[in-house]
Amino acid sequence: MIAEAINSFSLLIKGVIIGLAASAPLGPIGVLCVQKTISKGRTIGFLSGLGAATADTVYAIIATFGIGFIQQFLEDNQSWISILGLIVLFFLGVNIFLANPISQARHRHRQKYKGVFGDYISVFVLTLSNPLTVIFFGASIAAMGVFCSGHPLYAQFFVVIGVFCGAVLWWFSLTGVVSLLRHKFRLKQLWWLNKISGAIIVLLSIVAAVSLILYR
Repeated sequence: MIAEAINSFSLLIKGVIIGLAASAPLGPIGVLCVQKTISKGRTIGFLSGLGAATADTVYAIIATFGIGFIQQFLEDNQSWISILGLIVLFFLGVNIFLANPISQARHRHRQKYKGVFGDYISVFVLTLSNPLTVIFFGASIAAMGVFCSGHPLYAQFFVVIGVFCGAVLWWFSLTGVVSLLRHKFRLKQLWWLNKISGAIIVLLSIVAAVSLILYR
């Protein structure tokens, strides 16, 4: 019983490490969540990060339990799914670049946190649009010895829970730090932040699209 509890806790910690490793690189999703935290507040920023954490957890489930038909579908349609995600990301970056931080601030004060579900879903779908993520989780989980250490099937749930907890911990910490610095920004700085964040997201989506074309 004690040995099982130790193994389960070990798998949970491994999952947390994988979740942190998957979330920590500040790619376009990270930039987007930072921008949302500064322009719309920590709640919106964290819920956006929660969307990314949920998508990562979906891929962790596929990788951990070897859901073959879903993995095969993702591999067969990898290019189209990636292209769709990159198109959405590109126009999202353009929208952020053109956004007016003054009107955003007024809108935030008027409507507070209505419609936050849209921010969660949009980041969830964007993160899910990168099917290569399942390869990362598959490799990470294999490297952690989850598949070859004789764990019962139910114990692998602890890996998935750990991945979600690790990802949530990252987004909670990141949005917390950004929120602390958020009040130091003035409207002129927010204007530049929108320009820079939007330009970075557009640039990263273009680089990813070029890489995808060259890869094919």
